[in-house]
Amino acid sequence: MAAGYLEILRARHAARLLVGTLVGRLPNATAAIAVVLFVRAEGGTYSLAGALAAVYGVANAAGQPLLGRLVDLHGQPRVQLPAALVSALAMTVFALTGLEPPAVAYAAMAVAGLSTPPLEGGLRALWPVVLHREEQVHTAYAMDAVAQEVMFTVGPLLVTLCASLWSARAALVVLSAVGVLGALSVVVSPPSRAWRSAPRAAHWLGALRSPGLLALLGAFLFVGIALGSITVAAVAYADGHGGDTEYGWLMAGLGLGALVGGTLYGARQWRDAPERRLRVLVALLAVCYLPLTLVPGAVAMVLLTALAGVFLAPCIACAFIIVDRHAPRGTVTEAFSWLVTTFTVGASVGTGVAGPVVQAGGAVWGFAVPGAAGAVSLVVLLATGRVLAAPAESAVVAASSENDPNRAVEPRFSSGDRA
Repeated sequence: MAAGYLEILRARHAARLLVGTLVGRLPNATAAIAVVLFVRAEGGTYSLAGALAAVYGVANAAGQPLLGRLVDLHGQPRVQLPAALVSALAMTVFALTGLEPPAVAYAAMAVAGLSTPPLEGGLRALWPVVLHREEQVHTAYAMDAVAQEVMFTVGPLLVTLCASLWSARAALVVLSAVGVLGALSVVVSPPSRAWRSAPRAAHWLGALRSPGLLALLGAFLFVGIALGSITVAAVAYADGHGGDTEYGWLMAGLGLGALVGGTLYGARQWRDAPERRLRVLVALLAVCYLPLTLVPGAVAMVLLTALAGVFLAPCIACAFIIVDRHAPRGTVTEAFSWLVTTFTVGASVGTGVAGPVVQAGGAVWGFAVPGAAGAVSLVVLLATGRVLAAPAESAVVAASSENDPNRAVEPRFSSGDRA
């Protein structure tokens, strides 16, 4: 297992691109908690903190596919770095001006979220350049999903550490600056500078003109709902079983499960079609959510959350392959960005849905939401099976490469390929 991951990291530029992307995405991964800590330090209310974080989240969800399309049209350096600078500048303005006037604070949050660079989609567009074998690309997708879990676990810890050592204001500024350095590390790398998207057909829908991609996004909206609802239900459970400490353990268990599942998934070479495999993974994800409704004691509940997280990273990694198979030519970065946006919107909807459910029925019914959302995601995948089984025209070997500036033939994934 370790040998497979080390082989990828030893590939030229691979470690740099992975680490740079993770560092560049730190401001996005930590924005919610950093904003809450800053607003609290400035004497603002939790309602204001939630509203500002929500504005950032909505703007970020809207900006990712738009910036992803610009990356496909103009290349990574000309979009990623300016976007990172604008986002960091807006967050710095928010940190320096504070909460007054409110219009400036809201505007800064909107600009910071809207201009967050689509580094996540950009990295997945670069993997086929750096890793020339299909099975290595698939393993890299799994490693990418695992690395996200690590980032979203370590990121909040870095925010709280920075806030305790200096201040919440310093945390906002420092993490924004670090994010720019991460983006800079990526865009000055040879693969990023050389990458060019394949010629694309002019269409206002862009990547969304692919029926297969739309089907996948519909399914992953509910996967996002499942994950977002767990966070709310976990708060309700923790209130009666140890408070914030227990909540931290529950979230750590969820992340640990995803870390283990993604690591094991990426260590194996899969030979079945990824669309069929995703249906199995989503079914297992939904089934593993169901035991959470038992709401046992604190230790057992942590173990159940770890079980619930096992199939999350494999689902995401498998979805990356399907996005690559179904993205229309010239839209690969935009397509990956749409997956990020859909997942983010789903998580936001999940938190909104779980709140009233928990209020009415307690933690038990709150934990029923992710299981139900997982089941709906499976239904969407089953109902759109034929659409997903027919990759877009970009998924065959083309004479014009998606990633090679010299337009060499690139072996993209096809319906007959191993996945």
